Amino acid sequence: MNWFIAIGMLGGLGLFLFGIQMMASGMQKIAGDRLRRILEILTGKPIIGIFTGILVTILVQSSSTTTVMLVGFVNAGLMTLAQAVSAIMGANIGTTVTAQIISFDLDYLALPAVGIGGLLNFFGRRKLYRYLGQTLLGFGLLFLGMLTMSEAMYPLRDSPFFLDLLVRFGEQPFLGILISALFTAAIQSSSGATGIIIALTLQDLMTIEAAIPLILGTNVGTCITAMLAGLGTSLSARKTAFAHVLFNLLGVAILLLFLGPFTQLILETGQTVARQTANAHTIFNVLNTLIVFPFFNYFVRLINYIVPGEDARVELGPKFLDKRMLKAPAVALEAARQELLRMASIARDMVQESIEVFVKGDRRKIAHILQMEDLVDGLETEIAHYLQELSQHSLTRQQTTTVAGLMSAANDLERIGDHSQNIVQLSETVLDEKLQVSAVAREEVFSMYEKVNEMFVQAIEAFRKEDVSLARTVITQDDIVDDMEKELRKRHIERVNRRECVTAAGVIYLDILSNMERIADHATNLAQVVTEEF
Repeated sequence: MNWFIAIGMLGGLGLFLFGIQMMASGMQKIAGDRLRRILEILTGKPIIGIFTGILVTILVQSSSTTTVMLVGFVNAGLMTLAQAVSAIMGANIGTTVTAQIISFDLDYLALPAVGIGGLLNFFGRRKLYRYLGQTLLGFGLLFLGMLTMSEAMYPLRDSPFFLDLLVRFGEQPFLGILISALFTAAIQSSSGATGIIIALTLQDLMTIEAAIPLILGTNVGTCITAMLAGLGTSLSARKTAFAHVLFNLLGVAILLLFLGPFTQLILETGQTVARQTANAHTIFNVLNTLIVFPFFNYFVRLINYIVPGEDARVELGPKFLDKRMLKAPAVALEAARQELLRMASIARDMVQESIEVFVKGDRRKIAHILQMEDLVDGLETEIAHYLQELSQHSLTRQQTTTVAGLMSAANDLERIGDHSQNIVQLSETVLDEKLQVSAVAREEVFSMYEKVNEMFVQAIEAFRKEDVSLARTVITQDDIVDDMEKELRKRHIERVNRRECVTAAGVIYLDILSNMERIADHATNLAQVVTEEF
């Protein structure tokens, strides 16, 4: 009997979670890439952020997924802490939609949804039909999982131990919250835990007095996913993860003070315990948001107080480009030059930090490098668009040459950022796979970096001062770097022959040398822009 219950529960939960995942995947594909853009753009004001969080979470069917996305955006510098907090409030409300759906007696729709969804998914000619079929298939599997769990629990009606445990949840809310939080954290799905709770109510195994503490526990346990996502990220991203924890814990603590009146309110909201449980989940999260929202700014300050400090953030977007200057080409060109110098400084920092990741094994710099990579990519696009618009105006022959040179310089700087990212990824492989790189190899990489960095610094200085003589000096050093790479490769082959080098680590070493040589090539190109322009 116990095995029947366990297998039924496990299989039903698997179907339920897979159904949620499939339904969310179909809905996300229908929405396309709009979800990320929605989160990035529509969170300017707290109230808009809340509704944005609700919408996105309904589409992805998981507050944890939304929160992880938010942590990632904050870590990348695409969103502030305040914007993320408002979206988290909305995500907590949006995740209750799943509970509302499964609390209705819609089991009779499970198999038709699976059938129709399966046919559309496998035989639909248009992508939209296949995505719609995937959504319907997930919807049907979700209810099929609920039905399986509910039927598996039927024998528990005759279990004195289980029934006594449920009574204790009603009498000792802290016990129910703790067990539910641990279970939700283990499966990393508040919707899955809520589904089990509602499945119990469908068999009349649970009263609303026992269900409410378990529902509160799911709101605490779901925070574990955000906390895991925050590990190893920037300080602002960790603050975002902590905000999710603090928001839910405060809500649970406040509600426990008024548990009796809240229970009475929930009893008036539905005729069945299943509906009451779903309503309790929704009303709790709505009330929690309504309580905290008037003190939104103070809540953000509290997070900053508990988790003090500020990140060394990269200022996103162009600083010097102004389209009003396009009518004065000479001024606009100088603005583009200043933006390129800023871009070059960021690219140089990327090269330095990427080498430090390899030489020193410093993982902490990885997030900052990736953030700078996003900025460099964005600046290259902005500068290119700006110069293209400028080229539509009346320019002298010299200004036309300058525009072409600046566009070429922007492309070279963006490529330097790409090579820095390559070095970071290679370094991550060394760290993740614990590959042994000899001290000699690390010293050789650093020595080559010093030469390449010297070239890059001189190229930037030549570009800044429009110094043709210094630019020509940079160009002559390109052959020196090429010869240096060949010499280091030769030394590596000798170490391999002496079996002093691990093959996997040796391949990465050679790839890093190659990326450094390509960075020197792009620094040379930057210097050539100066010689051609003046």
